[in-house]
Amino acid sequence: MARLWLLLSTCAGFTGVALGAFAAHGLKSQLTPAYLAVFQTGTHYQLIHALALLGVGLLALLRPARLVNCAGALFTLGIVLFSGSLYALTLSGIAGLGVITPFGGLAFLAGWLCLGLAVWRLK
Repeated sequence: MARLWLLLSTCAGFTGVALGAFAAHGLKSQLTPAYLAVFQTGTHYQLIHALALLGVGLLALLRPARLVNCAGALFTLGIVLFSGSLYALTLSGIAGLGVITPFGGLAFLAGWLCLGLAVWRLK
């Protein structure tokens, strides 16, 4: 599983940087300042959790555990739901997509909780 988390980390990091650059250069004239800020929030959280996935992958190499894998899955789900819904909302203009975003935030929180419990149990 460590390899999966490390690969997902690199994918999330790469796409986070690419989407951030796309927003800064390609979408700046296309989106309202409010929507541009929403898009940037998506990239910000994606990049933070790309680093969190890197930590999960490294921890999984050293001490594989169920809670570590759970944290990785929840961080990945959070990126998809939180950041993905913000990207979709800004690019489509469908405000209803915003109801998905809090579920991604909850996945992030649960992922941090699982990671914290995994670290607490380290010997």
